[in-house]
Amino acid sequence: MHTKKLLLNLFEYKAWANTDLYQLMGTLSPGEHARELHDAIRILNHIYVVDQIFIANLQSEQHGFTALNTKETPTLADLQHGVQHVDRWYIDYVAAQHETRFADDIRFSFVDGTPGCMSRGEMLLHVATHGNYHRGQWAASCSRLANNRQKIR
Repeated sequence: MHTKKLLLNLFEYKAWANTDLYQLMGTLSPGEHARELHDAIRILNHIYVVDQIFIANLQSEQHGFTALNTKETPTLADLQHGVQHVDRWYIDYVAAQHETRFADDIRFSFVDGTPGCMSRGEMLLHVATHGNYHRGQWAASCSRLANNRQKIR
């Protein structure tokens, strides 16, 4: 399998998994599960911030983040909207790349200012897989809490 096809599959899966998780979270009662929702949003916001950092890195731009999460906690709706936009960006970005570009090295700075260098493919693979642990952790929690006991596929 070629790198481009693999990455496209991973980012399409990531978008699908995010959509499924956010739909499940929307079934939770904010009054009854306020703490759990807040904790889930903080974790999912971390994934969103990292996704945005790597968008900047892939474009050789400054990301402007000083931490791996924001001080403020977004609403679920605002976060979902942002995540959908970022998921679409990655799918479109990968689709637009020529297969040879995934080997290109890109220099960047980590949030703490430490210099780094990764290939375009390594960056994309990191982003595509980074949220799996966090999403899985919160999907299991949300699945137990959901009023309709919807199963995560």
